[in-house]
Amino acid sequence: MNRREWLGRVAGVAAALTSSGAPRAQATGVASERSDMIARKIPSTGERVPVIGLGTSGPFEVGAAAAARAPLREVIDAFFEGGGRLIDTSPMYSTAERVLGELLSPAQQQACFMATKVWEDGADAGVSQLHDSARLLKHRPLDLIQVHNLRDLAVQLATLRAWKAEGKVRYIGVTHYTIATHAELARVIRQEKPDFVQFNYSAVTRDAEHRLLPLAADRGVAVIVNRAFEDGGIFARLKNVPVPAWAADFDATSWAQVLLKYVIAHPAVTCVIPATGKARHMRDNLAGGRGRLPDATTLKRIIAAVNA
Repeated sequence: MNRREWLGRVAGVAAALTSSGAPRAQATGVASERSDMIARKIPSTGERVPVIGLGTSGPFEVGAAAAARAPLREVIDAFFEGGGRLIDTSPMYSTAERVLGELLSPAQQQACFMATKVWEDGADAGVSQLHDSARLLKHRPLDLIQVHNLRDLAVQLATLRAWKAEGKVRYIGVTHYTIATHAELARVIRQEKPDFVQFNYSAVTRDAEHRLLPLAADRGVAVIVNRAFEDGGIFARLKNVPVPAWAADFDATSWAQVLLKYVIAHPAVTCVIPATGKARHMRDNLAGGRGRLPDATTLKRIIAAVNA
């Protein structure tokens, strides 16, 4: 599916998703959970996950001090109350796994789709790290384990396949965050067909539209998108630029919502995982997963606006 074909499909996909309401999957025990979040199917099983997730790199890398953790508890509460489910973390993110494991309530653990990663060389070191992650996150079985940045890929994928067969993890995947690795990610999608692939994609960095997103859709691989805000760089560029009036055509009231809706307008995207340490930003991000999505015309307008 090339970009022209994608643009032609967007309007129909957006209408179908938003009209259905896309109910959350398997999330119980969280008060005030919302059911109006757009959700997408994981191709390998049909399980649905909300399109707005939560990344933890940066904001969740804190110590045990109550003052540092209190805002993160507010973020987590806002996330689940607003209909979120997928949280992405990694042993590479300093204390993030421990912080999540200690802050999530039992009901939130039950509702959560927990995605972490393995980031080691060698089978023994990888297995040891996986056990540490399960212990710190207090989440069994883990929902998704990804080979972080393709590190020691063949060895770690073999371990993850064994863990999946043993019921220790439900899904497996691979990740990276740079354009330079897109060719290798494409090879992995074709040859290994993981359940998930994670990579960078935004209204500024659109390379994934040409190869990775069509390939993932064709091979039935779920897509998690990182760096949708270019690590905050887009906001610096748009600091004094008002949200355009035409954003109301797809129910966006902030630049964060515009940028997130650009990403999830692509039907191959399963979930996008912006990180934040502020509850008000979490609520704003979640709003990007509700309502109408941009059509072909407004997608082009978004590109022009953020790249001006």
